[in-house]
Amino acid sequence: MKKAFVLAALAMTATAFGAQADTVRFGIDGNYPPFAKQGADGKLHGFDVDIAYALCAAMKASCEIVPQDWDGLIPALNANKFDAILSSMSITDERKKAVDFTNKYYNTPSRMIAKAGTKVDQAAFKGKKIGALRASTQEKFAKDFWGKSGATIVSYGKAPEGFLDLKSGRIDGMFVDSVVGDADFLKTAQGKGFAFVGPEYSDSKYFGYGAGIAVKKGNKQLTERLNQAIAQIRKDGSYKKVQDKYFSFNVYGN
Repeated sequence: MKKAFVLAALAMTATAFGAQADTVRFGIDGNYPPFAKQGADGKLHGFDVDIAYALCAAMKASCEIVPQDWDGLIPALNANKFDAILSSMSITDERKKAVDFTNKYYNTPSRMIAKAGTKVDQAAFKGKKIGALRASTQEKFAKDFWGKSGATIVSYGKAPEGFLDLKSGRIDGMFVDSVVGDADFLKTAQGKGFAFVGPEYSDSKYFGYGAGIAVKKGNKQLTERLNQAIAQIRKDGSYKKVQDKYFSFNVYGN
């Protein structure tokens, strides 16, 4: 009888912890290099993807990457298409109304990309067009900062689409995460003649407190597991190994 009770208790524990010994599914937008991009093998690769696998190793869980376009990430999470969003999503008070967040796993500023030498202030883009990723913190800031001063904000489902329009002259600036803008545009052939212009933008009112992993509201168990895993990979060197593969600076921030 005692043995049966112990086995039942173990079964209940396994059920309670769900994916702890099984699989954690991460939703990731694959149109955001160097954080995530589809490779020649058809799979997603990048900083976010490697961090996901490092976290799963720390949690002793299998890892499944589920590709999902940016503006569908939160709806897909709430529809149980995956367990968490690990896709460079800034922790903001507005998003906290829809999802819960872990602690940050990196923090980088946003910047404007335009023709080299372009002047940037609140009125600089009056009558002009600025691109931003749809449903991003950059889009919200651009609408409030430049949009209210007469600029038209053009929203894109994928950042590379905005870079193409910037290169062709269909928009006058592209407001993006600085790492994405540098790696996916300025350091490529199509970025010739363009540059970061103006200051770095990191106002927490818009850009939050760094990028975190989003989980469904109320899922405290998974949130805590992920927080513990983030702390572990920061401590054991796994995080730095992934960071150094993609960046030459401290992407975690202060």
